[in-house]
Amino acid sequence: MVLDFSLELSEDQRALKQTVREYAEAEIGPHAAEWDRTAFFPSSTIRQLGVLGVMGLPFPEEYGGLGAGTLSMAIALEELARVDSSVAITVAASVSLGGAPLLMFGTEAQKQRWLVPLAKGETIGAFASTEPSMGSDVQGLETKASQDNGEWVINGTKAYITNAGTELSSFVTTTAITGERAPGKPEVSTFIVPVDAPGFAPQRPYEKMGWHASDTRELAYQDCRVPADALLGERGAGARVFLTTLDGGRIGVAAMGVGLAQGCLDHSVRWANQRCAFGQPIARYQAVSFELADLKTRIDAARALVYRAAALKDAGKQCTEQAAEAKLFASELAVHAANVAMQVHGGYGYMEESAIPRYYRDAKILTIGEGTSEILKLVIARQMGLSV
Repeated sequence: MVLDFSLELSEDQRALKQTVREYAEAEIGPHAAEWDRTAFFPSSTIRQLGVLGVMGLPFPEEYGGLGAGTLSMAIALEELARVDSSVAITVAASVSLGGAPLLMFGTEAQKQRWLVPLAKGETIGAFASTEPSMGSDVQGLETKASQDNGEWVINGTKAYITNAGTELSSFVTTTAITGERAPGKPEVSTFIVPVDAPGFAPQRPYEKMGWHASDTRELAYQDCRVPADALLGERGAGARVFLTTLDGGRIGVAAMGVGLAQGCLDHSVRWANQRCAFGQPIARYQAVSFELADLKTRIDAARALVYRAAALKDAGKQCTEQAAEAKLFASELAVHAANVAMQVHGGYGYMEESAIPRYYRDAKILTIGEGTSEILKLVIARQMGLSV
C-alpha cells in the first residue's frame, strides 16, 4: 500500500509539539524522579493535560475532543515519554484503549456518558483483556459473562491492567466469553464496566520494574453486574473490538518508544559535551560520537514509521502491518537507547540521581505491552502472506 504523507508537520502540529514539550519539561520533569521513587499517581497533571486538550486530541469536538487525529496524539505522546513514560502511558492507555473503542463501537448514549468526560481529562478509562493465564491470545479468555434478569453478570480475573484503580478511573472495557460461536470456538463480547459496579474489585497495585507512577493492577470480577446496555458493540464482536483497538494502541506505544529514545539521546548529548576524560569532552571521541550519531539515525527512522502508521489511520486506511512495524522497531530501539545512555553516562548513569535508571527500567515493557515483539513479527509475517 502506498500513501503520500509528509514528515513535515503542519503549523498546528508544530505548535502542539512545542506546547507539550514546554509543559512536560516545566511541570512533569522536575517531579518525575520523585513520582517514580514513591509510586505517586499524578492526578492533577492528568487533569491539566485534559485542560490543554491532550486527553482528547483524536476525538471529535462533539465528544469533548479536538478532532486533531492520531498523528497529533503520537506527537504528544512522544513529547511526554521524552520526559516521563509513566505519564505518557497513562495518557496513551486512556485515549487509545479507553476512549478509542467507545468512539469506534459505542452507541451515542455510551459516548456521551463515558467518552466526553474522558476526552476532557475529567476521567480516565481502561481496557481489560489480558488474564493471568493468557496474554496476546484473545481466544484463551476464561472470564465469562451471562445474562440474568436483564443484566450481565461477569466472573473472572484480568491481569496487568492500566488505569483501573485511580481516583480518576471511570470505567474498564472488559472482554468476556458470552457463549459459543461453534463447538470449541468461544463467542467473545465486550462490556463497559463502571469502576463502581457491584462485584468489581481492583486489587492492590503491582510492584513493577518500571512505570512506577502509572497505575497497574489485577482486577477481580465476582458476580459483577452491569446493565444490558453495557455491551460495547454487537454481541460476539469482542475479538474485533480488541484487535481493532490494538492498531491505535500500538501506534501510541511506538510513539512512546521514540520519545523515550529521544530523551536518552538528549541526556547523552548533554553529558558527552560536559564530561571530560583525558583532557577533553568525551563527545570528541569517535566511540561516543558515532554511537550517538547512529542512535539519532535510528530515532529518525522510528519516528517516520510512527508517522506513516498514524497517517494511514487518520486516512481511514488499514494500518495493522504498519502499526506493528512501528511498534516493533520503536520499542526495541527504546531498549537500545536506554542501554546506550547508560554506557555513555558511565558510573553516573547507574546512580538514581540521574534520569537514566528510570529510562532504563521504563524501556523494556514497551517490547511487551500491546503485543510482544514476537507477536508483532507474527502479525507482520502474516500480512506479508507467509504461512506462520
